[in-house]
Amino acid sequence: MTIGCPECGALEDIPPLTRRMMARCRVCHFPLERRSGRSIGAALACSLTTFVLLFPANLAPLMSVHLLNGERTSVLGSGIVQMWGSGYPILAALLGTFGIVLPFFRFGGLTLALGAVLLGWRFKGLGPLYRWTLSLDLWAMPDVFLVGCFIGYSRVTQNLTGTVGPGGYCFVVAALMSMLTRATLDSRTVWRALEPEHWPHKGEPALSCTACDLISPMELEGYPCPRCGLTLRTRKKDAVIRAAALSLAALPLTVPANLYPMTISTEMGQDISARIIDGVGDLFKVGLWPLGVLIFCTSIVIPVAKIVGMAWFITSVLRRSRRHLRVKAHLYRWIDELGRWSNVDVFTIAAFVPLISFGNMASARPAPGATAFALVVFFTMLASRAFDPRLMWDVHTRKRRANEPRRSPPASLPTPPGTLP
Repeated sequence: MTIGCPECGALEDIPPLTRRMMARCRVCHFPLERRSGRSIGAALACSLTTFVLLFPANLAPLMSVHLLNGERTSVLGSGIVQMWGSGYPILAALLGTFGIVLPFFRFGGLTLALGAVLLGWRFKGLGPLYRWTLSLDLWAMPDVFLVGCFIGYSRVTQNLTGTVGPGGYCFVVAALMSMLTRATLDSRTVWRALEPEHWPHKGEPALSCTACDLISPMELEGYPCPRCGLTLRTRKKDAVIRAAALSLAALPLTVPANLYPMTISTEMGQDISARIIDGVGDLFKVGLWPLGVLIFCTSIVIPVAKIVGMAWFITSVLRRSRRHLRVKAHLYRWIDELGRWSNVDVFTIAAFVPLISFGNMASARPAPGATAFALVVFFTMLASRAFDPRLMWDVHTRKRRANEPRRSPPASLPTPPGTLP
């Protein structure tokens, strides 16, 4: 079974794998397929559970806090609604889309697609539907929202008495099941059930789909992929230009994101502003240093690393650099996968702002730094998605072809049982 590596573009023959085996690309070491812990049935069960629990998680009370004789109760979208009413529509729209809207589309569509595959039900649009559910995995963030809620709840309960409501417990389970869905999903088996991989014309010009990795003749460039419906391209169109523009858009926003306050709290009539670094310091002061380290990494280290990394990738493509290709490939994978977790800080604000609403005695509201930070995360995520990592390996391919004849690629070696990915 021959597929195209989505990271370097090399054609790879994957032998049949057992449950405890994994295949990596022989060129860039990208994990092409793994079977350990993967099951379509298990992924369907986790996805369906997540989709069902999202309803009570969004509708039932999430958390409650008590101050003197007052009580404040929130639902999952309370903070987002409050942000919109406070004059921060961009921040509210981003968090509402990532934390509430897209999870319904992601897990509802995935449940339908996996159920159709297991039942042998094929309908027009099943391939594109499954492709869209996979692409939404990066943008649907119930797991990130859960961490933000946990940190927000920890902050609030340092000084106030708090309780978790039925919606909170449903949301905890839904977010955990969403992570289990990702861990158990056997995408390669699903794609093969839709259309098997076959490439009998080895040695002829070919291109691979960037969504499902199906190999197709070069003559199909510009046409929809036969399996998933994505328009086939040898490389993403204007990948370097779009990635550079989005990275440059994020760069100046890092200044207000770090220098301007993220929240403004009112305590006994006095306003107290808090930046990202102030929030990290407060967590360390109250003994929550693991959460402080988490916020420091997700809110400061990762956004800066994403911009610096994208600059390195773009410069390497423009200079046609052959150095450190595997290092850059691993860094790109890290940036693309972990970039979404930078939203923990703004989700934390959405979690605790509606709970601290006791007038001049104690209240909290978002500040301009939160919008700037959310836009930094959004633009850097778009930049990594717009970039085509195969461009970095094009120089490697040309060098190989210049020095040796083109041969059919050998089979990828599976990882022995017990070896870590």
